[in-house]
Amino acid sequence: MRSLMKQPHRAAVTNLPVRDEAASLSQPEAASAAPWGPPSWSVPRGGPSGAAGREGAGTQPALWVPGLDESRSALSEFRLPSSAPTDGAARDNMAAFRPLEGVLQRTAPTSFYSRVAGPVSTCCRCPLGAKRYLLTDSIMKLKEFQHKKLAVAYNLPDTKETYFRNLEEKLTQNKLILKDELRTLLHLCQTQDDVELAKNVIYRYHAENRNVTLGEYKFGPVFMRLCYELDLEDSALKLIKDQHLQGFFSDSTSFNILMDMLFIKGKYKNALEVLIEMKNQEVKFTKDTYVLAFAICYKLNSPESLKICTTLREEALIKGDVLSRRASCFAVALALNQNQVAEAASIFSQIMNPESITCTNLNIIIHIQSNMLEALINILTNAAEGNLSRFVKKHEFSEEVLAKVREKVKEVPTLLAKFDEIYGKLHINGQVTTYSLDTLLCHIPRDRKSHTLLLNKRTISRRTFQPLSQSLLAE
Repeated sequence: MRSLMKQPHRAAVTNLPVRDEAASLSQPEAASAAPWGPPSWSVPRGGPSGAAGREGAGTQPALWVPGLDESRSALSEFRLPSSAPTDGAARDNMAAFRPLEGVLQRTAPTSFYSRVAGPVSTCCRCPLGAKRYLLTDSIMKLKEFQHKKLAVAYNLPDTKETYFRNLEEKLTQNKLILKDELRTLLHLCQTQDDVELAKNVIYRYHAENRNVTLGEYKFGPVFMRLCYELDLEDSALKLIKDQHLQGFFSDSTSFNILMDMLFIKGKYKNALEVLIEMKNQEVKFTKDTYVLAFAICYKLNSPESLKICTTLREEALIKGDVLSRRASCFAVALALNQNQVAEAASIFSQIMNPESITCTNLNIIIHIQSNMLEALINILTNAAEGNLSRFVKKHEFSEEVLAKVREKVKEVPTLLAKFDEIYGKLHINGQVTTYSLDTLLCHIPRDRKSHTLLLNKRTISRRTFQPLSQSLLAE
C-alpha cells in the first residue's frame, strides 16, 4: 500500500551493482612451463573489459629504539622509483577471490615465481561487476551502502534534481550545509557529475565544521564507498591528500577502502602514496591496514618496498600491534622475492598458526632457497604418507611450487626419484592445486560472523514486558 501512495515523480536509484556472494568456480587450465624469473608487473584482471572494480582516528605513539632511526625515516623519505611500471589496460578489470576448493575465485595475477605461468583469467562476475579484492564484506559494506541508497531515494520528499538544485543554491548563497543534507546527497549520487557536486558540498561542510567533527558521523567511508562503486579512485585520491580537508578522512576505514580500490586497479604506487598520507596524518593502523600495506609492498617488489615493509613491521611489533597471518605471509613473500631468505625465515617463524595452504607453500619456497633439500623431501613425504584421520585437513601444494622443487632436485638423482614418487602420491590424494602462490596470497577470506548478537538476543517484549513467545501468541 505504501508504494501505491508514493508520487509518480519519486526518485529511484537503479542499476546499482550488487556484489556476487555465490560466484561459481571453474577449474583453472593446466599451467604452462616458462623460465624462472622475478614476478611480472602485468596483472591481468578477470572479466569483460570496462567493468572495473571498486571501503578510528588515532595517534601512533612515537617510540625511539636504538638502531631504528634509519628505518623510521625510510617511509617519510621514500621516493617512488621512476622505473616502476604503472598500471595498464589489463589492470582495469577486477578480480575477487573466494576461499579455496569450491569458492576461491581464480585470476591470473603475477606469479610469485614465474616458471609455471598462472591459469588464464576468468572472473565470475555479478551483473554490473562490483567486486572486492583484499578486504572482506564486513569492511567494504557495499551491500549496506546500496540498500541505504535505495531507502534514501525512496523516502526523498521531492525529486533528486530538485534536491540537487536546492543544494547548488545553498552553495551560491553561502548558506549553512547541514549534516543530514550531506549524508542524503552522498546516497543520491549516481554519476561522476553528481560526485562533483558532492565534492563542493564536502569542502563547504568541512570548512564550517572543521572544529566540531570529533565524535560526529564519519562521512569518509561513505564517500569512499561511493567512489568505489563508480570507479572514481582518482577523485578519491585527490580529496584524501587535499590539505584543506585535513581531518575529514580521520578514520582508517576511508584509507583502507581507497588502498584496496587502487590495489584492484594495479595502481600500486598510488596506493603507497595513500599509505604514506595515512601515516603522515597519524591515522591509527588496523589489522586490515597492515595487510594492505604489505600487499602493496609485495606487488611493488623492490628494495625500497622491502625496506618500507620491514619498517612498518618493526614499528607494529614495538607498539604491540597484532599482525595477522595474511599480513605476515605478504612480508615473507616479498622477502623471498628479494632473495632475503634469512629475513623471510625469521618472519615465518613468528607466525602463530602456519597451517594454511599459503604458509605451507611459503615454507617449501624457504627450504628451496635455503638449499635444505633433505628436509624439503621429508616435509613432502610426511604430507603425502601421513596416516591422518579423514577429518584432519591435509596439506595442499601449488603445482607452481612443486615445479620449483623438481627444478631444484633434478641434479640429485636419488632425490629426484623420491620426489617423483611423492609427487604422484600427492596427486592421487588430491593434495595438489593449480592455483599460483600469488593467487593463494591474494584470496579473500570468509567473514567470521560473531555469535555475540545471538547470545544477547532480546527475549522480553518492550511493549508487554512478557516473554516474546507468549506475547506473539497473545497478539
